[in-house]
Amino acid sequence: NSKFHEIENVTIWGNHSPTMYPDITHARIRGTPATDTLSSEWINSEFIPRVQQRGAEIINARKFSSAASAANAAIDHVRDWVHGSNGWTSMAIHSDGSYNVPHGIVFSYPVVCNNGSYEIVQGLKINEEGQKRFDTTIKELLTERQAVEDLLV
Repeated sequence: NSKFHEIENVTIWGNHSPTMYPDITHARIRGTPATDTLSSEWINSEFIPRVQQRGAEIINARKFSSAASAANAAIDHVRDWVHGSNGWTSMAIHSDGSYNVPHGIVFSYPVVCNNGSYEIVQGLKINEEGQKRFDTTIKELLTERQAVEDLLV
């Protein structure tokens, strides 16, 4: 029963696909750690799958493409990038190798935006379950890159 502006530091790691990892281990709700408020059962059985399937949910509800939702997200990203993010947000950027993500793949990280630039939030701990999800989305991205490598010359 919280409003969006009362929630901070939620991270979406990885690919924009059902393998993305919505991570609330560092999130806070009205200043309280989200993991103190939300059950791990709800996080794993409701929250994570719902976020991972959000695109399909929009398509099923609208009976149209989720392109409008993606366009709105792009607008939000540009706004944050140019005007600042007021805390961290998740943004798909070229990996610089942070968190052992291979260089050059486009990967969603937690970032702080300020004056037209961004910095990856460093030093976040990823638990064992999170690391499995993290590795799955990296593997998918590497497979996608490999499928088109010959076109990238």
